[in-house]
Amino acid sequence: MRVMLVVGAIIVAIVTVVATSGVSQVINNQSGGAGAAGVMRMSCNAAIGPWDAGGGDRGRHDASRLNDEQRNIVARIISIGQERKLPPLAWQIAIQAGMTESGLRPLNYGDRDSLGIFQMRPSMGWGTETQVVDPTYAINKFYDVLLKVPDWENRRPGDSAQAVERSAFPDRYHNWESMAAFLLSELGQVSDPAGCGAGAGEFLVASNAAGVAIEFTKQQLGEPYLWGGNGPDAWDCSGILVKAFAAANVKIPRVANDQYEQGGAHLPVRDAQPGDLIFWAYNTADPRSVHHVAMYLGGDEYIHAPQTGDVVKISKINWNYHELMPMAVRPGV
Repeated sequence: MRVMLVVGAIIVAIVTVVATSGVSQVINNQSGGAGAAGVMRMSCNAAIGPWDAGGGDRGRHDASRLNDEQRNIVARIISIGQERKLPPLAWQIAIQAGMTESGLRPLNYGDRDSLGIFQMRPSMGWGTETQVVDPTYAINKFYDVLLKVPDWENRRPGDSAQAVERSAFPDRYHNWESMAAFLLSELGQVSDPAGCGAGAGEFLVASNAAGVAIEFTKQQLGEPYLWGGNGPDAWDCSGILVKAFAAANVKIPRVANDQYEQGGAHLPVRDAQPGDLIFWAYNTADPRSVHHVAMYLGGDEYIHAPQTGDVVKISKINWNYHELMPMAVRPGV
């Protein structure tokens, strides 16, 4: 049964599903209404960082250390992106890749025959030696390859940079996410690069509350698991999420199976966005058998307090695991 609700001038599609799990509230993530509940607008792109806790301050600090040459390269990346009518996310990806590969400098040396801002290799078909050390050529070439990366607009910026560069050290591109996001605001005059209605240096994810909850949870990384733990220095899987969303003035139930049934709006787990809750159960047809909950971060990653003897950490999701519940939950909606 499909019910259409009017919120202001925006129509949000709510799909009501009656299943053996007892789930009755489902949000269609693809429509993304923009109501008071804080669901993402259709134009919002949550892939733009910063994803790390305290990202705004860190980004400002890292950007302050750039010299004039480096800032000129950033300005050229933004300018060429604007000329090509590419979205700010593309500029951010190029900035992160350039900072990682060369420190945003048109180097005339590198590993093997790697050269230029993005350490492009003439032997791998990126262009001639003269071309790849030329910033204008290199930036355009980077954008050309980026646009061929499948679904790059919906991936974390560092993951898209890796897809272009194909580095042996893929995670290092994430290190400059906050700085790149800050530079979009400072040099690109993009106060809301995610298109989500946030101010400069602030980026919404699944909901307004999600960004606050993600930051809180990441601040607890490395702290030990404790059954029944409610913090401040030890946690169980559901207790850490209660406190995370409380930091955003959103109340959710204390235990995992109640969080699944009563914690917010339901949506297909494959459509989860950063800040949504994902669950595992002994019997996926019975919500009362839910035994673990985590917060999805995007990019096939989630953060959680796993079990006794472990710590709060980030893990990779197995979408095909038989205990993964078919629905995710969006608190605050």
